[in-house]
Amino acid sequence: MQQPQDSADPTLHPIAILVDELRSEDVTLRLNAIHRVSTISLALGAERTRDELLPFLHDSLDDDDEILLALAEELGQGFVEYVGGDAYAHTILLPLESLAAVEETLVREKAAESITAVCAHLSEAQIDEFYLPLLKRLSTGEWFTSRTSATALYAAAYPIAAQPTRDELRRMFAALCTDDTPMVRRAAAKELGPFSKQLSHDVLLADLLPAFRKLAGDDQDSVRLLTVDALIAIAEALTDDECKTYLGSTMKAMVNDKSWRVRYMVADHFVKLATAAGEDIVREELVVAFVSLLKDNEAEVRTAAAGQIPGFAKLVDREVILARLMPCIRDLSTDSSQHVRAALGTQISGLAPLLGKDSTIEHLLPLFLHLLKDEFPDVRLNIISKLEQVNAVIGIELLSKALLPAIVELAEDKQWRVRQAIIEYIPLLAKQLGVQFFDDQLGNLCMNWLGDPVFSIREAATVNLRKLTEVFGVDWAKVAIIPKVLAMGDNPNYLFRMTTIFAITTMAPALDVDVVRSSVLATVTALVSDRIPNIRFNVAKALEVLSSAVAGQPGGKEIVVESILPSLEKLRADPDADVRFFAEKATLTAQAVANGEAPPVEEVVMADA
Repeated sequence: MQQPQDSADPTLHPIAILVDELRSEDVTLRLNAIHRVSTISLALGAERTRDELLPFLHDSLDDDDEILLALAEELGQGFVEYVGGDAYAHTILLPLESLAAVEETLVREKAAESITAVCAHLSEAQIDEFYLPLLKRLSTGEWFTSRTSATALYAAAYPIAAQPTRDELRRMFAALCTDDTPMVRRAAAKELGPFSKQLSHDVLLADLLPAFRKLAGDDQDSVRLLTVDALIAIAEALTDDECKTYLGSTMKAMVNDKSWRVRYMVADHFVKLATAAGEDIVREELVVAFVSLLKDNEAEVRTAAAGQIPGFAKLVDREVILARLMPCIRDLSTDSSQHVRAALGTQISGLAPLLGKDSTIEHLLPLFLHLLKDEFPDVRLNIISKLEQVNAVIGIELLSKALLPAIVELAEDKQWRVRQAIIEYIPLLAKQLGVQFFDDQLGNLCMNWLGDPVFSIREAATVNLRKLTEVFGVDWAKVAIIPKVLAMGDNPNYLFRMTTIFAITTMAPALDVDVVRSSVLATVTALVSDRIPNIRFNVAKALEVLSSAVAGQPGGKEIVVESILPSLEKLRADPDADVRFFAEKATLTAQAVANGEAPPVEEVVMADA
């Protein structure tokens, strides 16, 4: 008799299954059930979802944080359509309100995020009838957790709410800004900026500025540091004169705050703050403040300030950069903290376009040379990776003459990451310098990297050769690179022979049939009989890439048939299983080319072992 009953009312199934799974002791099963809530809602229909599913979810909230987090996320991801659209969106608020008051921070944050998403679907009447009471309950909750969550919910509702409701929302938010619990004040400070953007100019000055000042002067530094974002948001809404009048003293206090964490936040957001404050206050107040931060006692503050140097320099005159900022920058280049010097190395090249050619040569080039010789590898790395901006200002010829000795020295740096950074910069340098200069000054350097003891350097060196071939052309490579690469194929050290194969494989897409036939194939086929299995299976990979490279070129099919397939046939009979595997794979590609078919497109990854 059970079967007909089930057939008569199939909608009993989804919620019954959900109930069973949510009561399971297996957390994974309960989690999967939550992730299927939207599907179950679809089966139940909008009315039953509102009347049965949501109350059930609210009454049976799990105590496992992972389950609660998943539920908070599901209810915010377009769940409004499952309850019947915007007119019923408020019904989702009930379970989310409970989730916004739990102890776990991640769950509360996700619940607040979902409530905000639902709020966008509410009408003015729904805000008054449902959202405002929810906000009151959370804002006056006994536990700080609910009050903390409440701070994030004001900004979304304010633009939708009626005027009397808006007045109440501002009063309630101001009350949270003076809450007895530091965690609540911290949350209020964090949300002050987003909330302030919803207020009109006059209301902002009258109602929210006093709350901001209280938070900015809070006795807890964890509260004060979070007001920096709010300071920027408020400054953006005010005129330059108003910024000076209402926020000038607060900015000074933050720059000179006794807590380094507050000063760090100011330093980290200084460009945004200066941009929002306007030209007058930058010129009169913030240059002095920025210099103060660059000279701060704490290395973390100096590091953050160093990261803002080019951005702030754009807001001031060139004379100010040279007179006020450059002395600080010189000091930072010899700072006792390696992290400060590394941050400076990343940013200092951004000054070149602002200073122009002559001042860059006079003031910045000596600093580049000094930082390129820094004992900390990250400093050298950061300078190298940002030279393009300097190159655009003073030209590659002057840059290369000034920095080439240092670059050559870094090419043999004991830190392999520094050597790798130099390698990656070489193609750009080569393109600007031209063939003659490159062959005279950097050619041997590039070949030496092929014998580096670190595999990543050898790999980068082979990629570098391919890029150089693309820059200077195959004819240049045939004379300048390929003979040297092929000569390494006879080296008694197997790593050099391996590098030969790597280089050929990497360069193959940039080579033509004539170069492959006349220069490359003889070396590759000779290594088919190498005594090291790792070399033999990389030879198989190289033959596969060469097959693809010559496919479609005149004479390509003949090379594959006459030279590549016979070599692969020998490798297919190799005693080593790995060699046979890669040989079989390469044969498929070569055979396709020999038959005039398009070879399969697949990246070949070279392996050192």
